[in-house]
Order: sequence, then structure tokens, then C-alpha cells
Amino acid sequence: MSKDNKRSTQSGAARLLGSATSAIFELGVFHPVDTISKRLMTNQTRVASLSQFNQVIFRKHAAEPFGKRFFTLFPGLNFAFSYKILQRVLKFGGQPYVNDFLNQNFMKSYDSLFGSKTGKAMRSATAGSVMGLFEVILLPLDVLKIKSQTNPEAFKGRGVLRILKDEGITSLYRGWGWTMARNAPGSFALFGGNAFAKEYILKLENYDKATWGQNFISSIFGASASLIVSAPLDVIKTRIQNRSFDNPESGVTIVKNTIKNEGITAFFKGLIPKLLTTGPKLVFSFALAQTFIPMYDNLFKKA
Repeated sequence: MSKDNKRSTQSGAARLLGSATSAIFELGVFHPVDTISKRLMTNQTRVASLSQFNQVIFRKHAAEPFGKRFFTLFPGLNFAFSYKILQRVLKFGGQPYVNDFLNQNFMKSYDSLFGSKTGKAMRSATAGSVMGLFEVILLPLDVLKIKSQTNPEAFKGRGVLRILKDEGITSLYRGWGWTMARNAPGSFALFGGNAFAKEYILKLENYDKATWGQNFISSIFGASASLIVSAPLDVIKTRIQNRSFDNPESGVTIVKNTIKNEGITAFFKGLIPKLLTTGPKLVFSFALAQTFIPMYDNLFKKA
């Protein structure tokens, strides 16, 4: 049996802790960046000056000193903390299990279709896509995070329990289909781009043996591919989720209105800022997870 066809020896605890640690570091460094990205995506006006940019990002706090404005970029931190840790554990910790399954049961099929090297990368990409679909179960936390970042008026002083009572759990799953449509190709590109970089650029035989620098380089390829592929659906998803609870709008309606009022390029609105802001966040988190998981596993084996 080849190396690829053997089940990974990494423990579940290492995968969980490694993914959770990367999420905590990511949140601490990049939550303000995420808020800026979400506000740019939900903005439907043309930003042609620094003053307008300032207004979009800081809103009613735009005229305040920068110190005060900066701390307005941390709304929804409680939702973000829960969502981000669960999301990263599910995606980064769960993908290796699906990859193990594919290696065990479908290795020959992939290799016959794509060749051994590309087949190995494609299995990693497919496993990532599967976990991207499963992320939809965390959608309520994502919705609450995005609303608190872009439309805090939707809360009107209400807590989570009151929102669930008033709106029902189904309102927090609004846009679930668009979310899955965005997550599947986005996660496929993330893990696929990462694997292709390790296979063809870094020429690694064992991905788990990659150094921090190699994980960082491969994560750049994966994150960039993921953001570009998922950009149009991410705009639709964000606009669905940032609407007030009492004024929902379907994804189809948003697509029609966006094309009519803003043109097709609107589906890539915020892509450059996203590549410059969200890109480093994803690279940072993904590289950390790929480094921490083997590190924790080695520590557990030595204990």
C-alpha cells in the first residue's frame, strides 16, 4: 500500500487543537479587516474618494478621531469567536478525515483520471469541497456576525434568544443554498490550490512535513484561488445575510437588481480589497493550521 493510501496518523485531538488555535490567532489579528471587507461588499454606492471610503467603513463614526473609529470595527466579536473556531475546526480539522476516506477508497479512480500527482491534489480539493458544504450548519452564527458588522440596527437591542424567538431559526438559515454554492467551489479551490502548490511548485512528497514557510507559500495559492472563484457568490450571500430580519430579499432578486443597477462587475465588488485584506487572513489561518496540527500531533506522541 502506498503512502497516500495509508490512513493519516494524525490524532483527532491534534486536528481539533491545531485548527482552533489557528482560528483564535486569526480572529485576534483580522476581525477589524473582516468588518471592513463585509462593509465594502454590502455597500451599493460608488466609492470615488477617501472621504466616501471613510463613510462606508466607519459610517456614523466617520468624523470621530481614528482611535475611536478603530474600535468600531469590532462589532459581533462574540458571534465571530464562536463561528470562527467552529468553522476552522470543521474545515481544517475535518478535511483530513474526508481526504483519508478518499485515499482509502477512491485513490485508483482519481489516479486513473488525473495521474498520481494531480490525483493526489484533486482528492485534497474534493475533501475540502465536501467540508465547505458542511459549513452551512454554522450559518446562523455567520448571519448574526455579518448583521452585527454591517447592519447593527437589525438587532435593535435584542439578544440572541430574543431574535430566535421573534424571527425563528429558519430566518438565520436564509441564503443557505447560496452559501453552499459559494462554499463548495471556494473550499475546492482553497485546498486544491494549496495542494497543487505543494505538489508542483514546492515538490513535496509528504504535505504534513511542510515547513512554516512552505505552508505559507502554498496557502497564498490556495487562498487567492478560493477568493477569486467564490467572489460573485460571496457578494450575493453577504447581501442576503445583511438584510434586516423584517425586510428579506431572495438571492435571485439580488442578482437581478445587482445586474440592473450596478452591472456584472458588481459581483466582483471588493475583490481587490478582499485579496489584500481577507486574503492574508485566510493565508495566515490556513498556514497556521497546517503547521499547528502536525506540531500538536508530535507533542502528543512524545507525551
